[in-house]
Amino acid sequence: MLPARSIGALRAVDAAHPSATSGAGVLIDADPLFVRERTAASDLPDPSPLISNLARSVVEVIAGVRDIEQLSRWVTDDVFRHLLIRTQHANRARQARRRPTRRPHFVELSLRVQTTSENIVDAVVILDFGARVRAVTVRLEGLDRRWRASAIHVL
Repeated sequence: MLPARSIGALRAVDAAHPSATSGAGVLIDADPLFVRERTAASDLPDPSPLISNLARSVVEVIAGVRDIEQLSRWVTDDVFRHLLIRTQHANRARQARRRPTRRPHFVELSLRVQTTSENIVDAVVILDFGARVRAVTVRLEGLDRRWRASAIHVL
């Protein structure tokens, strides 16, 4: 719950800029300086190296041997939050089983990339861990003149 002083400040903002916030102080109209600009895939570099590196990095983040902050530039906020939660669950599971953190050893078997629209690329990376094979799916969107992952799933 917000302190009374914060609620009063929100009401003052609501009164001063009625189009900027709703009654609860939630932004409705975004500032044009912070709106993401879509970029066509043809204006961006080949996404294959980024997809391969993202798949490897995500597996290492979940394994606990890479810091999730290293991916923040290349993923959207939603993907970052999803990875953070998954990393926390994996870390708790390792601690409950008293297993040490180990760098995963795997080989990239294949990479398939498909352009689905003007600024979206979907990809699947198949990784061989020896005992099992896993797929990492990645959706890249051209935003602000660079690729950003808007969805990543380790299957």
